[in-house]
Amino acid sequence: MSNATDGQPMVTVTRLRKHFPIRRGVLRRQVGAVRAVDNISFEIRRGETLGLVGESGSGKTTTGRVMLALDKPTEGQIEFRGQDLFSMAPEALRQARRDIQFIFQDPYASLNPRMRVGDTIREPLEVHEIGTPDEREARVETLLEMVGMDASHATRFPHEFSGGQRQRIGIARALATEPSFIVADEPISALDVSIQAQIVNLLADLKAKLGLTYLFIAHDLSMVRHLSDRVAVMYLGRLVEIGNVDDIFGTPLHPYTRALIAAMPVAGTTASAGKPQSLQGEIPDPAAPPPGCSFHTRCPFATDECRRAAPELRTIEARSTMQEVACHHAGSIKHAPANKESET
Repeated sequence: MSNATDGQPMVTVTRLRKHFPIRRGVLRRQVGAVRAVDNISFEIRRGETLGLVGESGSGKTTTGRVMLALDKPTEGQIEFRGQDLFSMAPEALRQARRDIQFIFQDPYASLNPRMRVGDTIREPLEVHEIGTPDEREARVETLLEMVGMDASHATRFPHEFSGGQRQRIGIARALATEPSFIVADEPISALDVSIQAQIVNLLADLKAKLGLTYLFIAHDLSMVRHLSDRVAVMYLGRLVEIGNVDDIFGTPLHPYTRALIAAMPVAGTTASAGKPQSLQGEIPDPAAPPPGCSFHTRCPFATDECRRAAPELRTIEARSTMQEVACHHAGSIKHAPANKESET
């Protein structure tokens, strides 16, 4: 996908940590913590789509929730348009939330079954006191048509629609307040394969038409490749690689990125499910991550240095731009082909 960004950061994440306490005993004392997000930094430029990928349990959804100020970070900053979300006054944060919206993973659970579709889409307008009743009604009709549905569907209930139609309703609700930044958390994973491409194409069309900026969280790399301008790869709460979409898929520098791409289904073959086939073992417990590089327990290139010291993101020249990668040996595997044979 072509990069339509103007180069200015809309969202800046700096040394973000989100740890969930583990409590045990009658007194519920903290005995540890799940390091869901562990010291990550990146930015999302105005007008671009950043794809955030990784296996289940890597911290993608938690990152998205903290960026929406739905969860408070343990440490770190999130700046939206140059302002720290977590130092804003309540009213300022409320206004910022008009400009930041969320598309949920499950279109079945994210819609209130007792509310008509029109009421669901109208609710954000009422909460933020946007427009008159007549203007809100017209806005609901416009939004339904914008996502490919008929305005008459406003009077129906969610159970009368398919999964793809419900996700379109969820997208219409997210667009109600005219946001500029949308976090889409696995928005197609609960849908039939035949519908997934339609929703991704809709998101791409809306981005072009409305000038939106996306954080697109997904595990389906083929859809990420289609929609994203840049890709960030996450493993066990840390970012291991960030780069232009063509560079990430053309010359992945991190062994984990290579394994994810190697697991992508090839035309004419059966799609793989679960963890990438080229990876051995399971993702470690985020409550007790391994020392050094968190990926060393599954990496075929691991050395004593990897087991001893955690690598920081560093910049390496890629095919078209610069990639950031957290790997001690990224330079030595830089030009290895990203296919299944390279990992066997």
